[in-house]
Amino acid sequence: MAALLHQLSFGPPDTPGGSDLTTPLKSDIRPTGIDRSIKFEREPAEGVVRVRLGAYEFEKKGVSRFDLRDPYHLAVALSWPQFLAALLALYLSVNVVFAILFWLVPGSVAHARQGAFADAFFFSVQTLATVGYGEMYPATLYGHVVVAFEIVSGLAFTAILTGLTFVRFSRPRAKLVFAANPVVAMHNGKPTLMVRIGNGRAAVLADAKAQLNVLLTETTTDGKVFHRVQELQLERAHIPIFPLLWTLMHVVDERSPLNGYDAARAVKANAQVFVAIEARDPTLATTVHDIRNYPAQDLRFGMRYTEAITTARDGTPVLDLTTIGALEPDVGDRQEQGWTEREENA
Repeated sequence: MAALLHQLSFGPPDTPGGSDLTTPLKSDIRPTGIDRSIKFEREPAEGVVRVRLGAYEFEKKGVSRFDLRDPYHLAVALSWPQFLAALLALYLSVNVVFAILFWLVPGSVAHARQGAFADAFFFSVQTLATVGYGEMYPATLYGHVVVAFEIVSGLAFTAILTGLTFVRFSRPRAKLVFAANPVVAMHNGKPTLMVRIGNGRAAVLADAKAQLNVLLTETTTDGKVFHRVQELQLERAHIPIFPLLWTLMHVVDERSPLNGYDAARAVKANAQVFVAIEARDPTLATTVHDIRNYPAQDLRFGMRYTEAITTARDGTPVLDLTTIGALEPDVGDRQEQGWTEREENA
């Protein structure tokens, strides 16, 4: 997560965990030159891509969202509607190409009507799927050659489609539930930024790690605008098991990048809070992760989370994920629910 946010900055870090970007607000930065020690297959294109990370958006120039040279990443990155639409378009395109080859040479397909493109198209569909109903079949050497190429194409298409579909279905998801708003409340006598996270899976997650960063937009004395990425030190950044609830806590003291901030200053600085969670799912035997972004308007000063864990009659803890982000006024210091204390004190 820190590496991702650091890529949004183009200056050397001036403070631990932070970096500067002395640029205009619009992300239209273009390099003055290209390092010739890095080999490019071709010069970067002039395409503009808008990237969205939660509520935070930025643009990149010289990149393409749909790069046909990287079909695997393209297929996995597409949404399900886009993926299905792309498969349908590809399927129809392949059949149309082979149908044209059959249609251009009359007599190559037996029992196909003269000049009927529909017959050539449906014969292509049958051939690509290796169905072979028997009504139409290749009648010439040319027809047999085209059919041979189409059968090979059909086998490759089926294999690729099966693999990509399996990858999309098997991609693990963290299924974490984030509170709708971070809060700044008193904890142990100090103002503390808190973000509450719940485990939305029925199973327990293990070896969970968290990172909290803030992106601030500030103006220098000479009028230049720059973005500053700062890592927020957490009271506990790692927990061995994550069964129910975890409240990330960052003390806003004199060492904090948010020291002296209130709601108005956070909005003026366009403060963006980024949360990155990584955990191991023992059921899937793999690592899952998730990222959440909070704009400045979502920060709630002087508020705290309500109780989300209750106790049943038999003493069993009960977590209500529907109230994980419920808020109440911060009227007094109290122990926050979930894993909160420093790791060395655990």
